[in-house]
This record gives sequence, structure tokens and C-alpha cells, in this order.
Amino acid sequence: MANINPVIEESWKQVLWEEFNAPYFAHLKDFLVKEKQQYKVFPPGNQIFNAFNLTPLDKVKVVLLGQDPYHDDGQAEGLCFSVAEGVSHPKSLINIFKELHDDIGCPVPRSGSLRKWANQGVLLLNATLTVRAHEAGSHQNQGWETFTDAVIRAVSQQKEHVVFLLWGRYAQNKLPLIDTTKHLALQAAHPSPLAAHKGFFGCRHFSKANQWLVSQGLTPVDWAL
Repeated sequence: MANINPVIEESWKQVLWEEFNAPYFAHLKDFLVKEKQQYKVFPPGNQIFNAFNLTPLDKVKVVLLGQDPYHDDGQAEGLCFSVAEGVSHPKSLINIFKELHDDIGCPVPRSGSLRKWANQGVLLLNATLTVRAHEAGSHQNQGWETFTDAVIRAVSQQKEHVVFLLWGRYAQNKLPLIDTTKHLALQAAHPSPLAAHKGFFGCRHFSKANQWLVSQGLTPVDWAL
């Protein structure tokens, strides 16, 4: 794994260089090579680092944490909760759009792609960046979580006044990685159908995030898609 040269935006490559060259990442690479020899893996290889390529470190103002990529055909595009243009909206995304509408009045989008958010500085980060087709959680505990924990730490340490959106217990377990003396961590239930009614609906995180950003002299996110 020495001399790895990942296709990832330059500022992230510099910050994460030690991770790419760590022993655990060598194991992860070997695991992915073997997986791709036997199974279909999502997202496509050129989209695994989409979140980083669309949102350079110096542009990050919001971090939205997911867990796994979508595992059905054509869904995953390397951005948490987002699906490619023309793909039906998964149930969690439907609930996100419902809360978006109820919170700030945005019309429910036709497209499920959240690239517009990413282009404005919303880092759409899954804890695990790949998955075996049709097998949720199949690439967990292979090294991705170590890598993305390092991403969260890097944002916390190197940035000021970032909003972290922690939806569900899994995301909330990342709270110790975040310096809440200079960042805002907003917590709510997960938007999945099983949990959305337990505190995701009505959380108003979109408007709260923008209020915080404005209070820190930063440009708010245009959440409309």
C-alpha cells in the first residue's frame, strides 16, 4: 500500500495522507480488491470519494453523517443520503425532504441528488464508504470507520464554526470526535421510517444550522434543491 496516490481532492489528500498509508488502509484496499472480484460493489470506484471531491476541506461548513451507502442498483453516488439523478427516493430521503419542507418551506425536490448541498460546503459523509450490492453493512469493520473518524477529527481540529448534523445513535456516537466548544453539534433521531417519528420530524436542523452559520458571520446554506 506504500506510495498510494488516491484520486481525491488535493486538500483532503494532504490531510489524510497518513491514513492512506497506514497498515489498516492496506488491509482495506486488499479487502476491496477481493470483494470486487466476487461481487458488485457500490458506489462505483470513481465515486467512492465524491463527498471529498465535491466539498474541499476549506469549504466545509456543515457535516452530515450517514452510516452506509445505499446498496441497491444505481442508488449510491458517494454522498450520504443522496441518490443519483432519476433514481427513486429511498424512504429516509423522503423523510429528510418532508422535514426540509416543514422546517423552511422548500418544495419537495424531484431529484434525490444532494450535490447542490455538497457544492455549498455540506460534507455528506458516510462512516463506511462502500458496500456489497444488496447486503447492507457488508463493508463495516474493515477499516472505513477508522478512516472517516480521522476525517471528522480533521474537520473538528482544522476548521472553525462547523455544524455537525448527527441523526441517529450511530452518528451521535461520533460526538466525542467533535470539539463542541467551537462547533455546533445538532442531534436528532434517524430519518428512517422506523425512527423519524421519534424526534427527527420537527428537529428543524436546516434552519438551526443556518442560524448558527449566520451568527458566526458565515454564509447560510441554500437547502432548496
